[in-house]
Amino acid sequence: MSDTDPRVRAKEEAGRHAAGYVTDGMRVGLGTGSTVHWTIVELGERAPDIICTATSVQTHDLATSLGLRVVSPDEIGALDLTIDGADEVDPSFNLTKGGGAAHTREKIVAAMSARFIVVVDETKLVDALGPFGTPLEVLDFAPGVVQRAVRAMGAADVTTRDIRSDNGNLVMDAQFGTIADPVALATALALIPGIVEHGIFPGSMVERVVVAGATGVRELVNDRR
Repeated sequence: MSDTDPRVRAKEEAGRHAAGYVTDGMRVGLGTGSTVHWTIVELGERAPDIICTATSVQTHDLATSLGLRVVSPDEIGALDLTIDGADEVDPSFNLTKGGGAAHTREKIVAAMSARFIVVVDETKLVDALGPFGTPLEVLDFAPGVVQRAVRAMGAADVTTRDIRSDNGNLVMDAQFGTIADPVALATALALIPGIVEHGIFPGSMVERVVVAGATGVRELVNDRR
């Protein structure tokens, strides 16, 4: 798509809007994706006095190329704020993440943060998680065992991507259809040996969602946190 496409312009506007939550002195987690890309660009242009950690090699390279100081999660410690994207957002603020295969690092960074702000375009808002599929990061040791366990939980299909995560692990996508209880499914997936991390993020983690739409940017605030 060209930069004159309304959806592209909306993503840029939303990403730059989210950067407004970043102020001098903050420790900031930088997410991965086409909308949060513009958050990072805005921060690079504004050059606030911040320290960052990145959720992917791609984000690390972009942020450092723009002059932002990026360090490891262990070095930065607790975070004031993380801004990241999502592949699905349901009405309870539960998320599907992992389209870019970065969900393990993204979940670590989000869990380190006092505040977690999600930036998406309006096509990512869904009535229930599931249509996108549920990304899984999986060890090489016994992928077939993991696939069988996930199918036994109700997945109609489990496929393996050609790419690997930045951690060097396999990335799979499980098709559960409409997910009635994302938190329960997340708990069950976490108990399967061999799954490093899954792409369901509970709504309790999310402070707000910045949404890019045809009529501009709006915010959905999670009042149930």
